[in-house]
Amino acid sequence: MPLDENAAFLPVRIAVLTISDTRGLADDRSGDTLVQRLTGAGHLLADRAVVRDDVALIVARLDGWIDDRQIDCVVTTGGTGVTGRDVTPEAIERVAEKMIPGFGELFRWLSFAKIGTSTIQSRACAGVARGTYLFALPGSTGAVRDGWDGILATQLDSRHRPCNFVELMPRLRER
Repeated sequence: MPLDENAAFLPVRIAVLTISDTRGLADDRSGDTLVQRLTGAGHLLADRAVVRDDVALIVARLDGWIDDRQIDCVVTTGGTGVTGRDVTPEAIERVAEKMIPGFGELFRWLSFAKIGTSTIQSRACAGVARGTYLFALPGSTGAVRDGWDGILATQLDSRHRPCNFVELMPRLRER
C-alpha cells in the first residue's frame, strides 16, 4: 500500500506489555522485537512492562495505560493461545469499548502463509478503550514480526493510504 510522501509522519506513543509466567524484561525477546520495530519506525516507546498471565493483573496494567494521556496505543505479546493460562483476549475484552475483529482475522490470514493451519490456535485481537488502541499479539517473535510488519507498521503510519488508525485518533473519544 502506498505512503503519501506529502503527509507528515506522526509518531505514536506506544506501550509494550508482555504477558508471561516465565519471562521477565531481561529475557523478553518478543517485547524486545516489538520495541526494536516500533522505535525503528519512528514511534515512541511510552512504557514497557511484563505481567503474569492473570486477567486482573493485565486489566490493571491496561487501565493505567489507557488513562494515561501520554499513551496512544498498547501492544501486548503473549497469552493469546487456547490453554487455561492464556487470558489476554479476556482482559482486552474487559476494558475495550469496541473490538476491531478485522485485526485478528488479518493476523491469522497473514500467519497462515507461514505456519499453516496452526494459526487457528491464535486468538490475536484488538480493540479501543477510552481513546486508546489495544493490540494483542501471540508471544513468539515470529508472531510479533508478522503482526508488526504485516499490519501495525502501516496502520500506525499516518502517511499510509487510503486510511490508517492514526488519522482516527483525535476522534476515538467522541460520543
